[in-house]
Amino acid sequence: MSDSLSILVIDDNKIRATIIEQGLRDAGHDQVILVHRMDGLVRQIADINPDVIVIDLENPNRDRLEHMFQVSRAVRRPIAMFVDKADRGSMEAAVDAGVSAYVVDGLKRERVKPILDMAISRFRVFSKLTDELEEARSELADRKTIDRAKGILMKSKRLTEQEAYDLLRRTAMKQSRKIIDVAQSLIIASGLLDD
Repeated sequence: MSDSLSILVIDDNKIRATIIEQGLRDAGHDQVILVHRMDGLVRQIADINPDVIVIDLENPNRDRLEHMFQVSRAVRRPIAMFVDKADRGSMEAAVDAGVSAYVVDGLKRERVKPILDMAISRFRVFSKLTDELEEARSELADRKTIDRAKGILMKSKRLTEQEAYDLLRRTAMKQSRKIIDVAQSLIIASGLLDD
């Protein structure tokens, strides 16, 4: 993400929104979009499709915070949230909802840029960890599927584990498919034969 980011500022208080907008423009960001209406927020975000979201909640109540957390769960973007007051539960809920920076009583024009940079950086780290976790889960699921297919081959053809794996690999190569795809097909076919 570069300085040509499109930044969506969500704030129903126009004066406070202007402070954030001016801080962003002072920092060289010229694609700043202000949204003052809170209804239909997810749809507005989808229509605007910003790179980064800045949310300012002057004195948030529980319902308002929960609504903003639902919004942040629905969009995968770096989100910086400014609030005037907060408690530990609100902060933890913000982190759980994917808010990258949760700033209490810190709305000053000169602080907007560094906070935005930190939110983007934290979002990138979190996204990378999330992607790595998903990849590890997928690899584990694939390994379990391949092990199950090997077990079927070992039982039905009286093969060793290595021979079963080699057979799966050769079949995949002959058919120009991935081993996981061959293993899934074998499991499905075995299930049909067992019925």
